[in-house]
Amino acid sequence: MILGILKEKEPEKRVALLPEDAATLVKMKVHVRIESGAGETAFASDNDYVAQGVEITDRNTILTQSDIVICINTPEKSEMDKIGEQKTIMSVFNPLSDVETVKYLKNKNLTAFSFDIIPRTTRAQAMDILSSMATVSGYRAVLDAARFLPTFFPMFMTAAGTIKPAKVLILGAGVAGLQALATARKLGAQVEVFDVRSAVREEVKSLGGKFVEVEGAVEDKAAGGYAVEQTEEYKRKQQEAIHNHAVKSDVIIATAQIPGKRAPILLKKETVEAMKPGSVIIDLAASTGGNCELTENASTVVKNGVTIIGKSDYPATMPVDASRMFGKNIINFLKLLIDKEGNYNINLEDDIVKGTCVTHSGNIISERIKSVVEP
Repeated sequence: MILGILKEKEPEKRVALLPEDAATLVKMKVHVRIESGAGETAFASDNDYVAQGVEITDRNTILTQSDIVICINTPEKSEMDKIGEQKTIMSVFNPLSDVETVKYLKNKNLTAFSFDIIPRTTRAQAMDILSSMATVSGYRAVLDAARFLPTFFPMFMTAAGTIKPAKVLILGAGVAGLQALATARKLGAQVEVFDVRSAVREEVKSLGGKFVEVEGAVEDKAAGGYAVEQTEEYKRKQQEAIHNHAVKSDVIIATAQIPGKRAPILLKKETVEAMKPGSVIIDLAASTGGNCELTENASTVVKNGVTIIGKSDYPATMPVDASRMFGKNIINFLKLLIDKEGNYNINLEDDIVKGTCVTHSGNIISERIKSVVEP
């Protein structure tokens, strides 16, 4: 079996598999090919791959001659047209929102796996790229906030007086939010965390944060740990509570997202206008609309003295460890599909395989995707 790895296009700097991960596949009797220069922006040279038994080739060869094509970002349809029918492509397709690509994959008769819909179960934790990349985002977001904030993060006792610690408000206590909390606390900030899911209260407290709770939240165990849509009455109380805490904060890290839907607006224009000049908002939900009403995706803007950074691609700014984490997740997933002889077998009886499979044999497989595309 031939597995091909594509080079990502700028501004992406990650690579789907580093040499160390490719070596694992070679040991599994898989013939691995990679596009020349694919690892350069993650500081892995072609020679590093060759040393691990990987073949260096061009993009066209990867697309036309691989049994499995792996990449991080979805290629152009003109490129996927080169992949033969019944072959497999693995990527981050965002299938819950990109319905057109799902239909294309189905009509093209491609087997497609989307790493961003791997079920969030205990067994699948080692394959969860969303959690891995959220860890990077939460960490980098706090470092960016510290860079833009015109005051210190920690408290200082100096001859010139006492410097008060920065106050940080984190919206969303998922993996990104909890990593942001841990990083901000290590830098000495006082941290408050808001989330509609009461189940994360203890995690927040264990990391040294104060949990901000608004009563009346709707929770759904079937949502796989994600937040769900809330009632209008709850949203009103939520807005008031967030406003009251936001205006006292120096930094806000916004991470709240709902899979397949626009990110909830948690910071209204009026709240930003009431914040202290010099405050910083890092909006990790920018690519899905943003948690702040004034966020502009992939841009930094200043409104009434408040710096608002809309950035959803932090993993690309930390390409070595982000690629390392991404690659480990992929290897763990591939072990479900590749046997000891290096043969490729798709077992749709496996809940992880089925849950991650977007299309196969001209059909939509994932029930989550099917409910969106074929309601």
